[in-house]
This record gives sequence, structure tokens and C-alpha cells, in this order.
Amino acid sequence: MSFRIVTAGLLSLALLAGTGNALAQTAAPEWRTVAPENLLVIDTAKGRILVELEPRVAPRSVERVRTLADQGFYDGLKFHRVLEGFMAQTGDPEGTGAGGSPLPDVEGEFQFRRGRDSGFFSVVTGTAGQLGVAGSMPVLTQPDAQMMVTADFKAAAQALFCPGVAGMARNQDPNSANSQFFLMTGANDSLNGLYTPFGRVVAGLEVVRALKPGSEAANGQVDNPDLMTRARTAAAMPEGQRPVVRVMNANSAAFAAMVEQVRTERGSRFTICDVQPAVQVSGG
Repeated sequence: MSFRIVTAGLLSLALLAGTGNALAQTAAPEWRTVAPENLLVIDTAKGRILVELEPRVAPRSVERVRTLADQGFYDGLKFHRVLEGFMAQTGDPEGTGAGGSPLPDVEGEFQFRRGRDSGFFSVVTGTAGQLGVAGSMPVLTQPDAQMMVTADFKAAAQALFCPGVAGMARNQDPNSANSQFFLMTGANDSLNGLYTPFGRVVAGLEVVRALKPGSEAANGQVDNPDLMTRARTAAAMPEGQRPVVRVMNANSAAFAAMVEQVRTERGSRFTICDVQPAVQVSGG
């Protein structure tokens, strides 16, 4: 039987404690270090934004962003479209939303295959599947048991557009992503399965939220917008200038305790988007 991830009404799923793998994963180390090639460092006049890239979710999109960042393509580009409580969009050399890079467009990557090595932690179970965290990404997926009946021993999964998630911008063609991307400042499940998520802001979400917004009447277009003064992967920066980011391991007892604390605080309003990555940043 084929599996289709359903996103409509995602946030209104009945919430049940996802304790099935919590006890089995308490022996995992509390922290993991983000690989330098998977850490996008965006500097702005408002502060620094650190994005953990997730090639397991969207390998082609991650490779495109890495390539352009390390070429210096993004330096000086505008956050040309910013809607408060929604997202901030950038990556267009024309600053209008119509431009891109000389490279060919990237195919949409709306779902991925999740293996047991993804470090998935189940948080919520609903009729559409399991909701949890893999790496730093919020994910909707089939249960692990489904892996036993698939040829690749993996399960269908889809990353979700919660606050901090980075997505590839595109036009009406689902395979038209190129250089532009956006950083979510709120949750928006209408994007799930239609746009490519490729990473998540793990530090500096307050910087994204401080970027100058546009008006809703102008569809978020910003007059005199903020800029990316520089964007590089940490791997492309001199070693002494690289920030080092450690993210709480989703397989750890500390992460499970954090989720339960947030679940208790939020009560019936709790959703997967309430689970934000805990991080430690040093260096740089």
C-alpha cells in the first residue's frame, strides 16, 4: 500500500504522548555538533543567523544553497519580502522576487525517505502519521514499523514549515526553485508538501523576526530592506572565525524531558511547532 502524507488540518490532530521511543533513546549523548558544511552563517546589520542545513531532507536544495553561499552570491542581497509572523524571503540578485542565479533550477523536494539513522524522536501521534523531530527538523512520517515492509528499509517522511524552518522559494512551477529562499517566523502548514524545506534556524530567530517588514497590502515587499551582508557555510570560513553549534540530540533524555515540559506548559494547544531546537553556540 502506498503512503500519502496528509497535511490538511495538521495542527488540529488529536495529541497523544509520543512515548514509544523515549525510553529506548535515553542513552544517547545529550548534544551533537553541527558539521561545518551543514551550518549556514548569515550576517546582517541586525545580527547573525545560523541555519542548520539538512541534506537528508533536501540534498539538491542544500547543495545549491551551499554552492551559492560559498561563491559569495548571497552577499549584499536584500530581504526583499518580509511578512510579520510568516517569513522573510531573500536570495534574489534583482531584489524584486523575479531573479535567480545562472545555475539551472532545482527540482522540488517535498518528501524524503527516513531511515533509522535519522535520529527521529516521536512527539505526537495522529491519524496522518507520527509527528516528531529528526535532527532539528519537525517531521511528519510513517512509523518505524513501516520500514520492515519497504525495499529500502526506510519510511516516507515530510519536513514541516514551523518557525525557523528554511524553505526554497519558487514560482507556480514546483520545480522552479533556484537561489531564493525564505526563513519562517511563524508556523504555516499550507506550505507543507508544496515547498521544499532544507534546514532550520538554530540560532538567531530573533534576528529574522527583527528584519524590516513589508506591508500585507504590498505582499510583503520591503522599502529600503535589510541585507545579508555575508552568507557562507562555516566550512568555507577560516577555522578561527567559524561558529561552533551544538544542538540537543533528539534521541537524548534531556530532549525528551524538554518536550514533556513544553507539552505540559502548552496543554491542549501543544503542537510539533512548539518544539524548538535547544542550542549552544561558541567561537566565531
